[in-house]
Amino acid sequence: MSQKPLLNLIQKDAESGPAESIDHTRRHLVRGALAAGALAGLPLAGCGGDGGGNDAPQVAVVFSHGVASGDPLSDRVILWTRVLAADSADARDVPVTWEVASDAGFTAIVASGTATARAASDFCVKVDAMGLAAATRYWYRFKAYAAVSSAGRAKTLPAANANVAQVKLAVFSCANYPTGFFNVYAEAAKRAEAEAYDVALHLGDYLYEYGPGQYASTNAQALGRVVEPQKEIIALADYRRRYAQYRSDADLQRLHAALPMIAVWDDHEVANDAWKDGAQNHQPSTEGEYAARRAAAVQAWHEWLPVRDGSDPLTIYRGFDFGSLLSLHMLDTRVIARDKQLDYADYQSASGLDSAKFQADMARTDRTLLGATQSQWLQSRMQASSATWQLLGQQVLMGRMNIPAPILLEVNVPGSGVTVSQYAAIVAKAQSNPASLTAQELAILNAPSIPYNLDAWDGYAVARETLLGTARQHDKNLVVLAGDTHNAWASDLLDASGRQIGVEFATSSVSSPGFEAVLTDQDPAQLAANLTQLIGPLVYADTSRRGFMVVTATAAECRCDWVFVSTILDRTYTAGVGQSLRTLPGAGQRRVLAL
Repeated sequence: MSQKPLLNLIQKDAESGPAESIDHTRRHLVRGALAAGALAGLPLAGCGGDGGGNDAPQVAVVFSHGVASGDPLSDRVILWTRVLAADSADARDVPVTWEVASDAGFTAIVASGTATARAASDFCVKVDAMGLAAATRYWYRFKAYAAVSSAGRAKTLPAANANVAQVKLAVFSCANYPTGFFNVYAEAAKRAEAEAYDVALHLGDYLYEYGPGQYASTNAQALGRVVEPQKEIIALADYRRRYAQYRSDADLQRLHAALPMIAVWDDHEVANDAWKDGAQNHQPSTEGEYAARRAAAVQAWHEWLPVRDGSDPLTIYRGFDFGSLLSLHMLDTRVIARDKQLDYADYQSASGLDSAKFQADMARTDRTLLGATQSQWLQSRMQASSATWQLLGQQVLMGRMNIPAPILLEVNVPGSGVTVSQYAAIVAKAQSNPASLTAQELAILNAPSIPYNLDAWDGYAVARETLLGTARQHDKNLVVLAGDTHNAWASDLLDASGRQIGVEFATSSVSSPGFEAVLTDQDPAQLAANLTQLIGPLVYADTSRRGFMVVTATAAECRCDWVFVSTILDRTYTAGVGQSLRTLPGAGQRRVLAL
């Protein structure tokens, strides 16, 4: 999400050049890696060693994009790397060995095996390292011929129903490469061991599809962060090259090496405002069939992310259990089943918003965000789980974010409504001196409040009610994690009857701009204060800083700390916790609370 759907600030370049071949992409990346050489710490090797077998011809290779681990279970974890022949003209398969050790020196190897890096998978290697002990930290690495990759750290999940004292998750969303440096990733990697993070959760928008200058790229040239390829990505080779650029970022490499990651996609891994049959940022007349673009994007995502692949590449919803303390349910609210978003423009008439038609469409029971199969899977998992906490790792805001219509009108058509601060002033006037209100001010106060973001759960009210009903029916302690908006939020989750069901903690972005880039005349602190006053369930907002969340679950509480960095325009930065909130288990306590 790029401050949308109501904030139509992106003018898309519909022209896209021809897709580059995989060979061209390989040559570009290997040439760049070799040019960086020792400066980037890339392992290069020539003759000698036994990584390719005693009798195999020796080949110089490069581990070009670090290592990563992901999707940990109690006895296994996915390991990832990418390895290429150093000769850019050499497209041969590269035989790889992998090792998992219980010590940093790799003197105690507990698991090992072989794999092959092939052009068909963009020379990415993924293996499922099995036979590991539960709740254990490991080191891992790869070898190819005489080259040895950097080492990474991974941790397995606790055994089923194990008594777990604490689970700590680092939560990320929305990393736009040209906007600025990934200082947020750097900070999380720095804190990971000292603060004992268990896993990283990425809630989507791991990358963006736009070409140069199309979105939040003002400083890209000066920062050396112009996107590659230099066009909107549409074909498989395009997506692969964009992933290669992102994964060349040293801060992202450090994060992946420090923690196992559990990831889901959002829309920009394919195209802006994606739904099951299309996207706002896809024009079939100039960009071909959406299904072909989606297939290319999905293939590249599976190649480059350390996720466990299933039989259907579109099915990424899956569960992870941290003993008896926490069940994590990772969802896809975007690609597999989402119906097309409603658009306020379709309900406008000369007399204003056709509220009756809008409400009728909002109440349709056939509009879905998860789809029947995923919804049934989630209901079954939540019902069967006896864990203290039920966490949903998913993309878009679930909290109710109804905003007075005149404010939304002003955002879309400046001068036609009122700003947040102007509305707050009218409210204050109504409280202190109601007799002085003008007819126009009264009309503003009497206007309905409507969802600000129809791309979120607010645009799929029936689907949200079904999910909240499941949590209520089975008396679950529900915590929803969200990203997508580039702003930080905390909300109480209420059903349509106003009953308290759970809480939502939403992370800011890694680099994508928040409301500060849109509502430039609004003081961020005042805007946040006004929003929490206007929106009943909203407890906390930060609309101007980049950061991540640290979610810590114990039997007594589920706490969220929002960590922010001071800048993304310089590699020198400071960081700190901007807010800390929590919720407690048990009926009557499932709300956002101060510490």
